[in-house]
Amino acid sequence: MENNVVVSDYGHMDRILREEKAYILKIVKEIKKSGINVLLIQKSILRTAVNDLALHFLAKLKIMVIRDIERDDIEFISKATGCVPMASVDALHPEKLGHAAEVAEVTVGTGKVVKVTGIENMGRVATVLLRGSNKMLLDEVERSFHDALCVARCLVKKRFLICGGGAPEVEMAVQLEQYAKTLEGQESYCIRRFAEALEIIPYTLAENAGLQPMEIVTDLRNKHVQGMRHMGINVRKGCVTDMMEEDVVQPLLVDTSAISLATEACRAILKIDDIVPTR
Repeated sequence: MENNVVVSDYGHMDRILREEKAYILKIVKEIKKSGINVLLIQKSILRTAVNDLALHFLAKLKIMVIRDIERDDIEFISKATGCVPMASVDALHPEKLGHAAEVAEVTVGTGKVVKVTGIENMGRVATVLLRGSNKMLLDEVERSFHDALCVARCLVKKRFLICGGGAPEVEMAVQLEQYAKTLEGQESYCIRRFAEALEIIPYTLAENAGLQPMEIVTDLRNKHVQGMRHMGINVRKGCVTDMMEEDVVQPLLVDTSAISLATEACRAILKIDDIVPTR
């Protein structure tokens, strides 16, 4: 809600300024009374979270202010420092505050970051500082780091490793085709089509590596038919080799999640009686 106050008298204007100063000073004293010497302020999209007068009073009382913190970072900071986010000074209590040995602003490259060290009762969190020469490179580094974290997460949730290089998908395709031969009718046809769909993964891997996908996938399929289950696509050598000897492995959860999600999406589409095209 926006309100406009029209002041036509200098006396009234001076009174408003004095009231504002007294109100801000009262809030700052409450913050100081609670024992806070480092104040973290979330970034506000509606208005300025803190004005220059408040910063002046906080500096006089030797309270460090870190403002314009993104909303996504609030949860991480709370877990790392053990503090609780508070929206009002009335909620300031010692048990809701975090404790650290030092909070300092340090120069990293051409920019500055706030470094918090010596945190008491630090949660199970860690900070990784990524640097890049430009925004595009930094985004790529962040994406790669996120992928690495996802791999570690998969290993924590399900501690099993399988061969990479498209070996699991081709082996599943071969086994499903053999199983389809024991069935008849629509079930046999659906399982064969499902097995063919699995081969798109090694096909895409070979295509992205600049190889001949038809030749590579055919050779890989023949190897698995012969019982060589660990054979996969070696993108470095440009041929089919044993993935266990090359130490090319991947978490089991990656494959199981991808196949289950793709199957659920396919089933959801098949359940639709009619598809209405829309713009």
